[in-house]
Amino acid sequence: MAEYCLDMAALAKDSEVELVAGVELGGTKCVCILAGSPSHIVAQKSFPTTTPAETLGAIRRTLAEWQEATRFRALGIASFGPVDLDPSSDFFGSITSTTKPGWSDTDVLGALTEDFPGMAAFDTDVNGAALAEMRWGAGQGLSDFAYITVGTGVGVGLIVNGEATRGFAHCELGHIRIPRLPGDDWPGSCPYHGDCVEGLASGTAITARLSGRRVSDVAPTDPIWEGVAHAIAQLCHVIVCTAAPKRIVVGGGVTAKQPQLIPRIEALLRQSLAGYLELPLADAYVAAPELGPQAGPLGPIALAKDLLTA
Repeated sequence: MAEYCLDMAALAKDSEVELVAGVELGGTKCVCILAGSPSHIVAQKSFPTTTPAETLGAIRRTLAEWQEATRFRALGIASFGPVDLDPSSDFFGSITSTTKPGWSDTDVLGALTEDFPGMAAFDTDVNGAALAEMRWGAGQGLSDFAYITVGTGVGVGLIVNGEATRGFAHCELGHIRIPRLPGDDWPGSCPYHGDCVEGLASGTAITARLSGRRVSDVAPTDPIWEGVAHAIAQLCHVIVCTAAPKRIVVGGGVTAKQPQLIPRIEALLRQSLAGYLELPLADAYVAAPELGPQAGPLGPIALAKDLLTA
């Protein structure tokens, strides 16, 4: 992922572009971004996700520098979860019961907006990526859309009638249980649910199942990808039958490194639906993100832009 230092000359040249800041907080790394659009990224920095104090402190220092230089108007924060998205809750903007050691009950929103006088939007990292793809990528013109990320975990950003789904909690479709491949009795890696989709198909699960082999050394024809494609296809089956999005995009580090999974997932999805539902696209209904690896970092930019528009 490219890094962009703050370029004051470029900033002065494009002074009419409305800049917003974004923070994508992931389980492995976080990205700070200052941008007006995918084609106008003024600065971008990434940090490893270590402890809350260290990671959030580095983000706050970066945002303070950018705010002093640009007076950006809004901040978007897209975080790994689970997170509390209820504005009436005392814990709004906090990470709740995460598997990331030390991060449960961390007030992300409070920590990052304490010194920021402007408007701030907060959502999940996958909802942010979904909204970025709908604004600038594979979901343009659609109001019903799903973004699946397959990386350290498996998450779903589910957008229905133009809005991210909300209830007593946000979408956690990565933790559904699915029919297993015949003969596959591996217990899975999820500490909460064992063989849920995340426990079977995430990068964490794949690493655990490789027994010492590195993911980068696994050939595209390796049998392990059959189980990954099956799990994500079953997840897509549930999404189609639940919300009927006009398109599903699958991003994240696993499919970025194994792009052959995308057509396999679509073929398995169509086989699983068995003609009961007719997908709205003849092919490429399941697609890679048009924004590529920038879908995640641009997610909080989309959140901030939506906040200004509203």
